[in-house]
Formats: sequence, C-alpha cells, structure tokens
Amino acid sequence: MCQLLQPGCAGGMLLPLLFPQVCRPLRCLLRDLSRCRWDGKRAACPHRALHTAWATCSSDITPVFTRAPAFGDKVAIIDQNGEHTYRDLLSRSLRLSQEICRLLECPSRDLREERISFLCPNDASYVVAQWASWMSGGIAVPLYRKHPVPELEYVIQDSQSALVIAAEEFVGKITPSAKKLGVPVLPLPRFGGDGSTSPAATQEGPLPSCSSWKDRGAMIIYTSGTTGRPKGVLSTHQNVQAVTTGLVEKWEWKKEDVILHVLPLHHVHGVINKLLCPLWVGATCIMFPEFSAEMVWKKLLSSQAPRVNVFMAVPTIYAKLMEYYDEHFSQPQVQDFVHAFCQDNIRLMVSGSAALPVPVLEKWKSITGHTLLERYGMTEIGMALSNPLHGVRVPGSVGTPLPGVEVRIASETLRDGARSYTTHAQGDEHSTQVTPGLEGQEGELLVKGPSVFRKYWNRPKETADAFTPDGWFRTGDTAVYKDGVYWIRGRTSVDIIKNGGFKVSALEVERQLLTHPHITDVAVIGPPDMVWGQRVSAVVKLRKGEMLSVRELKDWARDTMAPYSIPTELIVVDEIPRNQMGKVNKKELLKRFYPA
Repeated sequence: MCQLLQPGCAGGMLLPLLFPQVCRPLRCLLRDLSRCRWDGKRAACPHRALHTAWATCSSDITPVFTRAPAFGDKVAIIDQNGEHTYRDLLSRSLRLSQEICRLLECPSRDLREERISFLCPNDASYVVAQWASWMSGGIAVPLYRKHPVPELEYVIQDSQSALVIAAEEFVGKITPSAKKLGVPVLPLPRFGGDGSTSPAATQEGPLPSCSSWKDRGAMIIYTSGTTGRPKGVLSTHQNVQAVTTGLVEKWEWKKEDVILHVLPLHHVHGVINKLLCPLWVGATCIMFPEFSAEMVWKKLLSSQAPRVNVFMAVPTIYAKLMEYYDEHFSQPQVQDFVHAFCQDNIRLMVSGSAALPVPVLEKWKSITGHTLLERYGMTEIGMALSNPLHGVRVPGSVGTPLPGVEVRIASETLRDGARSYTTHAQGDEHSTQVTPGLEGQEGELLVKGPSVFRKYWNRPKETADAFTPDGWFRTGDTAVYKDGVYWIRGRTSVDIIKNGGFKVSALEVERQLLTHPHITDVAVIGPPDMVWGQRVSAVVKLRKGEMLSVRELKDWARDTMAPYSIPTELIVVDEIPRNQMGKVNKKELLKRFYPA
C-alpha cells in the first residue's frame, strides 16, 4: 500500500488533496498491483545451463538478455498487468523464440538476421518480443501502435520482415496488412496467471554463435528523412551495447534504480535510454501504457516501493506536467511538499529528443529543485553528448561527448567537384581541441565511434552520403563548441520538424497532403512552439472555388497520417513562391508567416 495513503508518513494526508478524484481508485490499483503475478505457479527455469552457454562466448558484445540470469527473481518490469521478474522475462522470451523458429522452419534457431517486426503495447510484452527476436538470431523491428495502417505496412514491407509478432489487442489491426504482404502473424498472448510455462517449454536449444554478436544486426528503427519516406536505421549489437554502457557509466545506473517509462518504444530514447539501460544493470522499469500528467505526478510523488528515482521525458511532457502542476498544485504547502519530495527521492531527471526551451528548464527547477540534464542523440548514433550527472549543467547546451564517442565540428567546401572539410573543433569524453582562429565557429556536427549505425536498410546511396570520406557520420545538425561545452544550433535542413519529441518529415507530410482533393500545392514548415518544440504548419494552395479548414484537414488525415504529423495550422495562399528550380525557400516562408 502506498505510504502516501498512510496518515503516519510525511505528506501522508496530502494525497487526497493532490488527487481527490482518484484517491480511492488509486488504492485499488496499488492493491491489485501488489498482489498481481504473471503465473500462479513457478516453472523450472534453465538459467544455470543458459548462463553457462552464453557466458562462455569469446566476444564481450552480448545482448542484454544474457545478463538476466544474474538478476533472477528481482523485479524487472512493472506494468498494468503486474510485476515481471528477470526470470519471467527470460523464460517467456525463450518460449517465444522457440515458437518463432518453429513457425519460420529454422531448426538451427539462428535466423541469420531475418527481420522480425513486432507490435506491442508499452509493457513487458515488448521486452519479450525484442529478446525473443534476438535469441532467434533475428533483427528486431519495432512497430508503433499509433501509426496508421499504411505506415505499419510500409515498415513491414521495407524491412522485408519474415514475421510479425502482435500482442493480443493488435492482432486484428495488423493481420489484414500482414496477409496482404504475405507475412505470417504470430499472436502474443496477454501475460497473466495462466500457469502455462513449463520446463519443457523453456528447454535450451541451439543459439546463435556468441562470436557473431558484435557485428550481427540487432534492430531497425525507422526515422524520417528529407527524402520523404522513413529510412530504416540498422544498428548492430555492438552499436546498441556501446550506447547502453556509455549511458550506464555516465549516468551511474545501478540495480537499485527505478525509472518511470512513459515514452513510445519505436525510437532510441524509449528503447535504449529508458528500457535497455535499466535492464542492463538489473534495475526496475515501471511502464505506463500512455502518458498522463496526473498519473505521472502520482507516481513521482508516491512513497510506495519500488519508489521512482529516475525520470526521462521530452520537453513537451515536461511542459504538460507543469500545466498540471499550475492547475492542481496551487497551495503553498503542496508546492513545498512537491519540491522537497523530488529533491529527496529523485536522483536524475533528463530531457531529450528535442531542444529544451530555457523557460521550461527554469520553471521545472523551481518546481522540483532539479536542473534537467540535457543530452544529444539521434537514431543513427544513439546518444553522443551529455551534460554531467555531477557538476554544472549549462542550460541550452548538450555538454560533452559520452564514453567511446568522438565528435567533430566541421565546415564543408566543394572545390573542383571534390568535397573537403575544415575542422573547427574535435573532441572525446576527455578533452576537445579547437583549431586556432576558428574558436566559436559553427559547423556541421560529425560523429564517430562504436555507437554509430551500420547502414540505412536497403539504401546504399543514402548510407554512403551520410558519411565523410574518412568515416565520420554527418548528423545534419549545426553545432558550435564554446565555453567548454557543445551547443546544437538546429537542423542544417529545415525539412525535419521536431514536434513533441517526434521527428516529422515535412516532405512526407507534403506528399500526404497533396492527395487531398482540394490541395494543389503545399509547403510544410515548422515554426517554434514553447510546448511542442515546433508546430507542423501547412502553407497550401487550394483548387479554385474550394475551401478547407484545419478541423476538416485533421478529420481527413486521421486515418492516413500519424497524429503528431498532422498540421495544426493551415495558411491558404494564392501561390507558393518557388525559385527557377521549383524549390521553396522555407526559411523565407517562416520569416513571412512567423516573424520573430
């Protein structure tokens, strides 16, 4: 029972004041969670044999599931279905792996990088699907449950997935698409107390050669790009482990940590930072199915064990948490309690996936006493830069390189058809050297290291173009090194809009909008927004005599576009200005319609 519900604990009488409308249901929820287990009875688990098999590999690159036996009955995940131990996750993953290999007729239990797409909610089933894919020698391809069916079909088809794993509640949504694409669907039952796990179901079988983990593909995450269609970013197990262990070291992850997870699980922030890092050290991850400002505040301020001490989110979530705070926590004694509780019980709060507005950072510090830790990363490189866990965090900066990461700020010149780069600054976790005379000069941020992805899936030209001749990845972001830290100035291209932590391709939105019967021309831009980072705004030319409102556009786009990519503003013009090459100067459009 939550200690905040007890009259005898500090702040114990405040919960009814903070959340009066849900106090009684919360008691019931906490009671049910404390009683809930996956299985009514335990089954034998072959951890000893598995530990022996996996621990004898010659490579030090191993997936996170190989560490699970050491944590045994420690709680790994807490979700709406209850508590799930590391033993639970490993047992169910093994069973699912065997079913995957049976369905795909692979007696060797090594799929040799076949892609496995999976559609799961934000709960333990995601971990089981991911681990089972890796145990089978496959590449995990997470699907986002809120994406419209055409986008799900695109990912399944583009990745050439051999199988789609679907949680029980999504089988009906994905089966028609999978059938159309000729891909089998493997339903993943809801985990409950059915006692179905048995020793026979989890017997150890042949596993992929451990020596191959380093260069073997681990996952493909799709990211929007200026070419319009999402690109599949293929990361190896070495890439994933490099990002994970770098963050574990820099942010001092420990098995006693408890993180609250409220982010989607189809990008690096949600997958690695908030899930694989805690699982790597044997910590506990509390997963909410959806973000709710009310539920997040309740959990952050709860004294129930396990008590949350790590929280990470995008700037939009922090803005919404502050809105809830202003509306519901107006009493001075409540504000004092919130500040003191967060200071005493939470060790780390991180913001990422989009630029953090300084007013948001400053207000959050006044509420909780925490200076949000800002960091920088992207799908292709994982995390590259971070403010320090201890010491001064400079508002607006992204700190210094993480362990194992090298960064360079350089400007590109084109002479006689050949590219050359002038380095302004270059550094690693230990130091940064600045070229004399180029102090404070902006340039493109380049990254190198074991965390950098292998390739864009089936896109050799885009992969080649993404790297310099000497092997540095071109992030497409403008950066500068000054005052001992790195600063991100923004996208070199204006065609990527960061909306609430999501990357939205303006070209992809334009492609979709041009299928509307009333729209003849369109340019999508991203004006700044205090809450969302950037808004999605569409400048359109309509067919003669036609009219279109934002509400009508949203209703039309609901079934074909992701919610965060649908424009929230519509500007109707007679003509969209283009140059002689037919290109739109979007910077000029921003100045015209959104003057500073």
